[in-house]
Amino acid sequence: MYGDPRTIRRILTELGDTWAVVGLSNNEQRAAHGVAEVLQRYGKRIVPVHPKAETVHGEQGYPSLDAIPFPVDVVDVFVNSELAGSVADEAVSVGAKAVWFQLGVVDEKAWDRVRDAGLEMVMDRCPAIEIPRLG
Repeated sequence: MYGDPRTIRRILTELGDTWAVVGLSNNEQRAAHGVAEVLQRYGKRIVPVHPKAETVHGEQGYPSLDAIPFPVDVVDVFVNSELAGSVADEAVSVGAKAVWFQLGVVDEKAWDRVRDAGLEMVMDRCPAIEIPRLG
């Protein structure tokens, strides 16, 4: 329900290759670390967004979406559902084209706000699982 195949394909192939990964740090035990690596392997530029603003996978990190000094196409959200809505709102305000909530991250009100703002959105899915399926 929160990610039809056409929307998933459009986000992964048509909306741009700069992905802000919110929650990405150098902690290799976190899912964001591995997913960001997969995104890079498939040609995406990842932008780590974490309060520590660490450089991850060779890419400069930033403490927030609004601190990134260039446009981002997709905001990939690795925070818990209670915090995800505010990240989605920030994604809208910085002009992202799409928001992607990771597996287990669900906020139906955020879904409505993002879609009402004209952005594409996928929720409770993982791009590292979906991108290899594109063929």
